[in-house]
Amino acid sequence: MPIKKEYRTDAIAVVWEPDFCIHVANCIRHLPQVFDPRDRPWIHVDQAAADEIARAVLSCPTGALHYRRLDQGAQETRPPETEVRPQPNGPLYLHGNLRIEDDAGVIREETRTALCRCGESRNKPFCDNTHRLIGFESR
Repeated sequence: MPIKKEYRTDAIAVVWEPDFCIHVANCIRHLPQVFDPRDRPWIHVDQAAADEIARAVLSCPTGALHYRRLDQGAQETRPPETEVRPQPNGPLYLHGNLRIEDDAGVIREETRTALCRCGESRNKPFCDNTHRLIGFESR
């Protein structure tokens, strides 16, 4: 079972799953006052408005971050269509109403994820950034 950490205010709860984070850092670029990897805890949901935090969370391509509004704000929704974007020398980013299965059944139901293309991830089928260590090059 993946680890989940939750950070909340009265308006929003942000859930982070470190097993799926590959440190793309979109969250940090969007709201460095909320997402500060040098600090512990590293997420400070009291440092910005809930709408801003929701937008930053949605910029995470891996699904490692999600939010749940605790006020009357818009909840995270599942996109009606699936989009697949291969990253140069990196993973496949998927965005949509995703259901990932193996022979044993459902592994993860998600809206965003990064799937391994190099074949060396220790978190298959998900990317764990091993492609950077091995010098994977997409063709």
